[in-house]
Amino acid sequence: MAIRIVKRLTFKPSITNSPSLLLLRSKTTSSQYVSSRVRDPTFEKFMDNYKNLLKVVAIEDLILANPKNPSISIDFLNRLAQKLHLNRGAAAFLRRYPHIFDVFYDHSNSQPSCNLTPAAIQITRLESAVIDASLPLVVDRLVRILSMSVSKSVPLRAIFKIWRELGLPDNFEDTVILKNPNYFQLLDGNEPNTHVLKLVGSDLSSNLTACVENWRVLECCREDCSVDRTEIQYSFKHGYPPGMKLKKNFRAKVKEWQSLAYIGPYEEMREKKRSKSGIMGLEKRAVGIVHEFLSLTVEKMVEVEKISHFRNCFGIDLNIRDLFLDHPGMFYLSTKGKRHTVFLREAYERGCLIDSNPVYDARRKLLDLVLMGRRGLLAVDSKSKSVGCTDDDILEVEADD
Repeated sequence: MAIRIVKRLTFKPSITNSPSLLLLRSKTTSSQYVSSRVRDPTFEKFMDNYKNLLKVVAIEDLILANPKNPSISIDFLNRLAQKLHLNRGAAAFLRRYPHIFDVFYDHSNSQPSCNLTPAAIQITRLESAVIDASLPLVVDRLVRILSMSVSKSVPLRAIFKIWRELGLPDNFEDTVILKNPNYFQLLDGNEPNTHVLKLVGSDLSSNLTACVENWRVLECCREDCSVDRTEIQYSFKHGYPPGMKLKKNFRAKVKEWQSLAYIGPYEEMREKKRSKSGIMGLEKRAVGIVHEFLSLTVEKMVEVEKISHFRNCFGIDLNIRDLFLDHPGMFYLSTKGKRHTVFLREAYERGCLIDSNPVYDARRKLLDLVLMGRRGLLAVDSKSKSVGCTDDDILEVEADD
């Protein structure tokens, strides 16, 4: 856990293979803690493909930024290649996904360019349609995010960081915030040209129930309930990476942590106690908040950097990344794609969401096109060859990206 009772021990790289929950890890740097975590091959394989999907989505956004002429020059993409992590350049990356990108020569500008294929456009329109159809659910997600904040408000720029994760439309300021003045209010921030999104009405939070309560009710009703019914009111679902050794001492500490009382994410924060039990309760409250945050996302996953923007708003005094690493039974942290991404472990099975939703299903269709790569093509597209990318380039970029 992020609260450390420091032992004066020599650091051993394998320490987190048998982590402790209440007697916390010995002196380690954050990078050592990340590198020594137990890998989960299912999530790692998923991220191998998902990191390329993120690059595809970034290029899609650039293409669709100009609705009158939804295309972009290869030269412009090459200038952004480092930022987009296109290791072998834009042309090589685009040619890997002919089911998504159509590379052509723009005679009017005398330069090679690209736009989206009909299949990719159809998926984009489908995602937009299902998001518009789920606006009431989107409003509820925003209300819940604001309700977890100590001040019932968050900087608007923080919402912009996670608008896609929450399934918000790209014009959510107009279609969600301004159209629901009974829920939301935009205020000027402390800094110039900044805004704060505030929840209107303090009674909204009192009627909210954390998503984990649904699992607790179902678990309590099961005949083969694995958790003591007297302790289940404070428990969370756990599952561990395959191959992770769970020692008897560790299991005992998990059981003790499960029964620890804490203040829920929608309950009013009381005065922080600096006793050992008070600090442990604050840590568990932080776990409950990030668990709820992930439960509210469309894909039950988010970049750690993005959720860190809410740390102060939620009253979390701990390192968010270490918090995820301290609870490998609830969260999984991947470092693929030059970013740290955390998954809600209980929401996934074999690399897919257990309970999918329309927005997730639409995005999954785009991932399917990414996984297809160049399969299904009878011949190499001569138009894309004109930008100077050979089949050898494709083999190289598949090895490097």
